[in-house]
Amino acid sequence: MTRYDLIADSDCESKRLDSWLASQDEVDLTRSFAAKLIQDGNVLVNGKTASKSTKLTPGDEINLTVPDPVGLSVEPENILLDIVYEDSDLLVVNKPKGMVVHPAAGNYQGTLVNALLWHCKGELSGINGVIRPGIVHRIDKNTSGLLIVAKTDKAHLGLAEQIKAHSFTREYEAICTGGRFKEQSGTINAPIGRDKNNRKRMCVTDTNSRPAITHYTVLEELHERTLGVCSYVNFRLETGRTHQIRVHSAYIGHPILGDDVYGKPYKGCEGQCLHARKIGFVHPITNEYLEFTSELPEYFSRLLEKMRDNT
Repeated sequence: MTRYDLIADSDCESKRLDSWLASQDEVDLTRSFAAKLIQDGNVLVNGKTASKSTKLTPGDEINLTVPDPVGLSVEPENILLDIVYEDSDLLVVNKPKGMVVHPAAGNYQGTLVNALLWHCKGELSGINGVIRPGIVHRIDKNTSGLLIVAKTDKAHLGLAEQIKAHSFTREYEAICTGGRFKEQSGTINAPIGRDKNNRKRMCVTDTNSRPAITHYTVLEELHERTLGVCSYVNFRLETGRTHQIRVHSAYIGHPILGDDVYGKPYKGCEGQCLHARKIGFVHPITNEYLEFTSELPEYFSRLLEKMRDNT
């Protein structure tokens, strides 16, 4: 089972307990599943059981227990991994585009977790349960790049604290559409929550949302024959909400090339052209600051060269 100790923040005012839990990225629950957990007595508010309609106030302590899935096992698979760094406590892996991070409906094989179970011989943090062993943070299926994996619970907890404190260095690079940026650098400060009309999408909203801050710098202007001016952009995350860069870039009118959820598909680019280029953190055991950078994947470099030739 997985346990979470949460504190209701100022955004919780007058929200129902099930709705507030569903808006918390770190627990990643649907509202219906949150309601079931509450009904089953797996959620305490200030040490007492509550109903799904309980209204929260800032400062309330919420203790959530998510039972392990029943009757489901994840099998190790001998899948080649690009390991950038590894020690006895953690590893940094360069995830390829198209690989799902952890098993979910329709994807119980071929995931990063299946590969990690083989590579690490099962020696992974158990804090996130059988489905997400060792997974401290995630990147989308069609986003490539660097991801940290915890081998021990102690390392996992230390890394999770840094994520909570927004002290990770996380930089991404992308090709964005939508013409020239008005400003060559800037900050997008806009809260993100679930799209009430489509639970698979996120959106900028003041309803059931959490603060989200993304810094961007235009690295280069490009040209695509059918789209016109595009931009090669560096994004630095200050917070880490679901789909944050994809939502924020679309919000300012520059959706990521190939993003078929927040923009438009692009022939020759399966999903968004987005790469987790750099990651930096304090090692939770040695207290040493570590930073890693990965090369752009071949598909990304090819698109850059093609657009540079058109400029």
